[in-house]
Amino acid sequence: RQSRLPSTFCKEEIELFLQSIDRGSPKGKRDYAIFLLALKLGFRSSDIANLRFENICWSSNEFTFEQKKTGKSLTLPLLPEVGNAIIDYLKYGRPVSDESCCFLQVVPPYNKIVSHDVANGVQFYLKRAGINLQNRKHGPHALRHSFASNLLNEGTTLPVISEALGHSSCLSTMFYLRI
Repeated sequence: RQSRLPSTFCKEEIELFLQSIDRGSPKGKRDYAIFLLALKLGFRSSDIANLRFENICWSSNEFTFEQKKTGKSLTLPLLPEVGNAIIDYLKYGRPVSDESCCFLQVVPPYNKIVSHDVANGVQFYLKRAGINLQNRKHGPHALRHSFASNLLNEGTTLPVISEALGHSSCLSTMFYLRI
């Protein structure tokens, strides 16, 4: 049914992508944190948009949330690089708001972001980085596929990749990676 291979980006392209983000601006601080969640932990764009402060447990260094797509609870590690980017955004980039979602739009009235905001950002930074997008999908799901593909290339076992993606079985992950 899905014979085409998923679009992925290699480590060098991911580095170019991340380097294209201006981390000196509030928008850049937000976007850097958002894309680290996708690239380092495999978050879906819907889960990034719905990430709330109560989903981050700083004392145990974990994210715990219910996946929007599956409704399944997922716990992922709060990596230092990701945590530092979120702190940088919260301290120096996030507008003052009572909104319980972590990531807000950069223009008033500062509503929470939506999945489409993540998708627009992916396309913007891929183009800014000069990454060849010919014959490749270039939305946020390509970042999730890249995360899984890079884990596989590093020798990470399928059950670990499956757990990181929040899949209920390794068969789903095998199909996801087309292996």
